[in-house]
Amino acid sequence: MEALADERIAHYPVSKLSAVLPLLHIVQHHFGFISKESITWVAEKLEIEKIKVLSVVTFYPAFRQSAPGKFHYRVCRTLSCAMAGSHELMDKICEITNIDRSKLSHHHPIVVSPCGNYSVEFAECLASCGSAPACLVNDDFHDNVGPEKAQALIDQYSV
Repeated sequence: MEALADERIAHYPVSKLSAVLPLLHIVQHHFGFISKESITWVAEKLEIEKIKVLSVVTFYPAFRQSAPGKFHYRVCRTLSCAMAGSHELMDKICEITNIDRSKLSHHHPIVVSPCGNYSVEFAECLASCGSAPACLVNDDFHDNVGPEKAQALIDQYSV
């Protein structure tokens, strides 16, 4: 990870602030989320204040600040998917995986199941409006996934 970070930093101006996003992507890809320690590491690596790194992490919804489960479900919540049943799909996924749906909010964007194997979050547009609702399981894309298909989707990724 160090070598990859150094390689990315070399592409940016001396101030290095522009390298925050690429380094955060490296960290999240490596660990699955951005921890407080990772924020400190990025800040030290770029010789900038931690608050500048944290402001980027909290601004972009793609960055997670808590560890996802082994199988992470991201359900699109934008208009086409919402009208096609994405909220009902999320309800069903939460019901099947024993995730407390009431804890899913903007303040806690990821909720993990009690067993730790499953996690959910809403995603912004997944660019599949014509075949909504859409979701990602880890990095696998699925479309036309109504709530009636939730069990089959979860069965594909069982432990």
